[in-house]
Amino acid sequence: MRIEKLRPAFKDYLWGGVKLREVYGKRCDLEKVAESWELSTHPAGQSMISGGELDGMELSAYFEKYPEALGENCRAFSNFPVLIKFIDAKQALSIQVHPSDEYALEHEGEYGKTEMWYVVDCDPGAYLYFGVNREVSREEFRRRIADNTVEEILNRVDVHPGDAFFIEAGTIHAIGAGILICEIQQNSNCTYRVYDYGRLGADGQPRELHIDKALAVSRLSPSHTEDRRESAEKIPGGERVRLAACKYFTTDKLTVEGEMEITVDKASFCSLIVMDGGGTLAGPENTVEFKAGDSLFIPAGSGAVKISGRCSLAKTSV
Repeated sequence: MRIEKLRPAFKDYLWGGVKLREVYGKRCDLEKVAESWELSTHPAGQSMISGGELDGMELSAYFEKYPEALGENCRAFSNFPVLIKFIDAKQALSIQVHPSDEYALEHEGEYGKTEMWYVVDCDPGAYLYFGVNREVSREEFRRRIADNTVEEILNRVDVHPGDAFFIEAGTIHAIGAGILICEIQQNSNCTYRVYDYGRLGADGQPRELHIDKALAVSRLSPSHTEDRRESAEKIPGGERVRLAACKYFTTDKLTVEGEMEITVDKASFCSLIVMDGGGTLAGPENTVEFKAGDSLFIPAGSGAVKISGRCSLAKTSV
């Protein structure tokens, strides 16, 4: 099977900026480009095949046509388990939380959301919120939302390019202003908004909060915020760093300096998100050129695949 380049779905949320267009050359008509969904079969925004004989085919239709491209590990899930996106937060995102699978399936009819953030770039002094900074009762948390002091009990983390954060379902969090992130997450769009700084939506009204549901699923004790990246491993052609591993996805950062070979067996597909640089990707049936910002899909069972160039990639499989 052929390596496919994917075209993303775009989102113009009010906090978005223009870096995805200016830095990565994303083509869309939106004034703000808050998110580009680079690997997605979610009904709220599907990726599509870009180029070749399947040009314009939605990714879910591709998997219906070629189910073997998913790999054996995906059989454990009732739908495609992963969603990968770029996020350009010109302004801070709302303080929010995602439910577990059990709660989300019961109340929302879709899976919950555990996710990983890789900081591609950020402004000096940028920060995010990751969990609470001490034990907090649900009564106090509700009161602080009401009196606009909730930020005082959140764990503030300064960020730098190359940082990685693993955010488990149930963790209160928010991406701060001036951060460009590659997010690898469960295939879910289920978010409970806790606090939004009093901002107004496009309709001129305060954006909806989901406080009762958020309180039902939030972990109100300090989270494990340690960096889970493993030590960098020198491999032929560059370097590999394990960023995160869980039952939904495993993500490595590959730094390629020349030529690197990876093996994509029948266990799982492989997604490559190009964070910087460029080059070519050669599989058994075709060769694809890529540049920063591109999303590449390698079907399960492709075998040896050669990456040539100088680039940094987020490599994800199940």
